[in-house]
Amino acid sequence: MPELDASQFPFAVPAAAIAREAGALLKSYYERGVTAEFKGDVDIVTEADRASEKLIGERLRVVFPQHGVFGEEGTRQQLDSEYRWYIDPLDGTTNFAHGFPYFCVSMGLEHRPAGTPVDADGVIVAGVIYEPLRDELFIAEKGKGAYLNGRQIHVAPTAMLQESLIATGFPSRKRHESPNIHFYQEFTLRSHGVRRAGAAAVDLAYVACGRLEGFWEFNLNPWDTAAGSLLVTEAGGEITRFDGSPFLLDSHEVLATNGKIGKEMRTLFADMFAGRNVSPIPTPEEFKKRRDEAAAAER
Repeated sequence: MPELDASQFPFAVPAAAIAREAGALLKSYYERGVTAEFKGDVDIVTEADRASEKLIGERLRVVFPQHGVFGEEGTRQQLDSEYRWYIDPLDGTTNFAHGFPYFCVSMGLEHRPAGTPVDADGVIVAGVIYEPLRDELFIAEKGKGAYLNGRQIHVAPTAMLQESLIATGFPSRKRHESPNIHFYQEFTLRSHGVRRAGAAAVDLAYVACGRLEGFWEFNLNPWDTAAGSLLVTEAGGEITRFDGSPFLLDSHEVLATNGKIGKEMRTLFADMFAGRNVSPIPTPEEFKKRRDEAAAAER
């Protein structure tokens, strides 16, 4: 399996060093415990979020002084720059605050050449996601592949939703208004299982490395998806909205898959949104028949 040539990753490798430092800081807070406070009715933030974002902003000003920074906790630096980092200093804050070991640092770099309209996306050219408790570092640059701890990664080869492990999330704010519980039920019964672990950036990284075949969620922010979206595509997967239209940083829908189950998931989304053609949940015998037919077709 190819290994990373650091000299070919001028953005991701320096950013990875920053993410590791921020991750070490988060780990130190995690081990001694932190107090969470509410920044909305149910949305929380901790001193670790703020300390991590402060560290990342300071390091980026030194390493990439011409780059802008857009951080979840309020950092806004040079947003008219040609390059802009989207920073989630602690994705999975609720997990972190409860001692649940599923969180990360996420850093995605957008290139916005001169003339890019204000309301248009640039191109995500680098992404870094670091899980400090597992010491797992995911990096990617556009056109150069995706890597986990220096080894190239690829999406899973699974071709059928019924054989796939997928993931989703529920927003902490306005949970009572989320329609996702209905989709969660349908996909749980039609797949090998749905995980809801509470850190979208990690979920996207896991699609990229083949631990998950798919992930969907409503109403994420650019700092949640910038790095992970590049990891998925560089690992051979695809990322769209639920109807298959192009994913944008401000999209209210994200559907990331290994590229093989995407059509099946999008078809189910279309039918559920329209309230049509939602067939009864297949029995175990019907699942087996489908699997056998798919295997026979490949021979």
